[in-house]
Amino acid sequence: MSRLPPLYAIADDDAARAAGWPVDDLAIEYLSAGVRLLQLRSKRHGSGELLRLIDRVVARAREVEATLIVNDRVDLMLLAGASGVHVGQTDLPPSAVRSLVGPDPIVGFSTHTTKQVDLAVTLPISYLAVGPVFATGSKDTGYAPVGLELVRYAREKTTGPIVAIGGISLDRAPDALEAGADCVAVIADLLGAGPPAGRVAEYLAVLARP
Repeated sequence: MSRLPPLYAIADDDAARAAGWPVDDLAIEYLSAGVRLLQLRSKRHGSGELLRLIDRVVARAREVEATLIVNDRVDLMLLAGASGVHVGQTDLPPSAVRSLVGPDPIVGFSTHTTKQVDLAVTLPISYLAVGPVFATGSKDTGYAPVGLELVRYAREKTTGPIVAIGGISLDRAPDALEAGADCVAVIADLLGAGPPAGRVAEYLAVLARP
């Protein structure tokens, strides 16, 4: 895939609820604030309701020419016409996902160890996510923080896009890019310091590329 925007916002249902936002409203707020790479993630909603939410966010993403990734749900990604899907180590394998979605949609894949990175670079994925880079309470991956070392390791193994995720904060984000990530995925830190739109603006300013 082409070069990733430096900020990858994740609208996570649990985090959104904790901050007082419906997850689809939060996703649309991010898009309106300038986010151009967004993931929508919910484990709570039933399939029908989640499809409705994804449809709504897809419509807004198209208006602003943004990329919307759906977490895990390949079926709903296809039905809604989203840009792609992100899967983890215990989800449908990337090769199976690719066989379902075809060659064009984005397929992202999470990795947490050097062994997983080594395998991932042989798979038909669009980007490789590495994490949790730092300690995080947003998602229990079952893995300890990997630090920037695994980001650097992944950069040595692939020329493809790399996403750093897990415990990313405004002050740490540039370090992740310097270590070799193409962008940073952020959940909690977009919600903990004032209005989300303002926090997005801060990230876009800090991560602006020449």
